[in-house]
Amino acid sequence: MKGPLFYSKILLFGEHAINKGSKGLSIPYNFLKGALKADHVNSPEAKKSNESLRRFAVHLEQLQAERPELVTFDIEALKTDLETGMYFDSSIPQGYGVGSSGALVAAIYDRYANDKITVLENLTREKLLKLKEILAAMESFFHGKSSGLDPLNSYLSIPILINSSDNIEATGIPAQRVEGKAAVFLLDSGIAKETAPMVQIFMESLKDKGFRTMVKEQFIKYSDACIDNFLHGEVSSLLTNTKELSKVVLQHFKPMIPEQFHGVWQKGIETNDYYLKLCGSGGGGYILGFTHDIDRAKAALKDYKLDVVYQF
Repeated sequence: MKGPLFYSKILLFGEHAINKGSKGLSIPYNFLKGALKADHVNSPEAKKSNESLRRFAVHLEQLQAERPELVTFDIEALKTDLETGMYFDSSIPQGYGVGSSGALVAAIYDRYANDKITVLENLTREKLLKLKEILAAMESFFHGKSSGLDPLNSYLSIPILINSSDNIEATGIPAQRVEGKAAVFLLDSGIAKETAPMVQIFMESLKDKGFRTMVKEQFIKYSDACIDNFLHGEVSSLLTNTKELSKVVLQHFKPMIPEQFHGVWQKGIETNDYYLKLCGSGGGGYILGFTHDIDRAKAALKDYKLDVVYQF
């Protein structure tokens, strides 16, 4: 048995503030991927994955018992496959903000869900929201609370535009120009992170009126503008707004930026060689970067591992 591939995702814009009225834009990242396998590999990684999947299966059984109207699974087939040593073979790093659990959830839904919604049908807003709700309930096993966006993006493997929590749509993004100088890249912080503590920091900060005002009047303003710029291929405006967003994040979201990157972050703003922002919840993992000139960014960040995601 070898299942189809499911890709990682990158939430380009909208981290943390989606639940506060911000738009969001999530795109598949095809260089990192995973698939369900049962090929009698007895490596420590395969065993660990199999054990995790067994615990996940218990969660799915409880989920269908509590909410049969939402989703049911072929639990017997899942258990049988787990007995034969099935595991999730993945190149997606855990704790890096690129949807490792989302790809796994997408793979399990694809293989074992009954009456599943597929990418081949007419994906109405209602179907997208139902699918998002199902995948969120499944992924809550890993994060405590999930928006469902990571597995949704991985399952459909198409860019998703989040207009609001109950208004999402599949969207097109401008074609890449491989020879283009301007680019989006991932910077490896070298630190795995946990999502839940970062979300907790954000929720605690929201109790402060000044922070709430900043999120509404600055963070969401620039984040939404970046999404519009990106979708319309307005590179110059995108980079101008990303720089403003980078400043806001450095000033107000510092606990979510690894301390050793505070100076690197500031340097990008000062030199205009690159602008950094959180990738997902922050706290480690990947950091997202935007630049007018990828060669300049690579030279300035030569001490770090950098992967190009998209070129304009």
